[in-house]
Amino acid sequence: MAREIPDLQAVVRTGTGKGAARQARREGNVPGIIYGDGKEPTPIAIGYNYLLKRLKQGRFLQTLFNLKVEGQPDQHVICRGVQRDVVKDLPTHVDFMRIHDNSRINLYIHVDFVNADKAPGIKRGGTLTVVRAEVELEVLASDIPDHITVDLEGKQIGDVIHIEDVTLPAGVKPTIDRNFVIANIAAPSGLAAAEAEEDAA
Repeated sequence: MAREIPDLQAVVRTGTGKGAARQARREGNVPGIIYGDGKEPTPIAIGYNYLLKRLKQGRFLQTLFNLKVEGQPDQHVICRGVQRDVVKDLPTHVDFMRIHDNSRINLYIHVDFVNADKAPGIKRGGTLTVVRAEVELEVLASDIPDHITVDLEGKQIGDVIHIEDVTLPAGVKPTIDRNFVIANIAAPSGLAAAEAEEDAA
């Protein structure tokens, strides 16, 4: 299932440099820049409260946005950095990169675990230990998956789930070559202790 491309509202920021950025902040905006695609960088400003709400929704750096700037055609962008105040941890500047629909980009995609109720290992008291709740994947900008799915049906205590065990959407591939671990089914603490005692004996 492809992720819906949400809109993001911004305005053109007049002037550049620290003075213009400070003026934008005084007016209740967060200064930013759009770059890439062989075009001149465009200074923009985004409403502070509007941006803060978007950031709190999560996955801001993993989302392809349809950036709407008054007087300009809509453009697809991805956030490549949010600078924050070192004391207050609040946004002070944001960078966006222009993206073509046929561009291949690296994004962290959420991992969805299903059928835990059909996993014998979990029914026996095992615990699903998630090593990676998100996985960095190379995806097509026009078809970014909302998530990837790990099926836990039949999984036993001690089973380890690697990236190669997951069926990825067409055209999607991991950015790391090795077969890394996503999760495992760990033994309950009592069982693990008992097994450790048996091993010692």
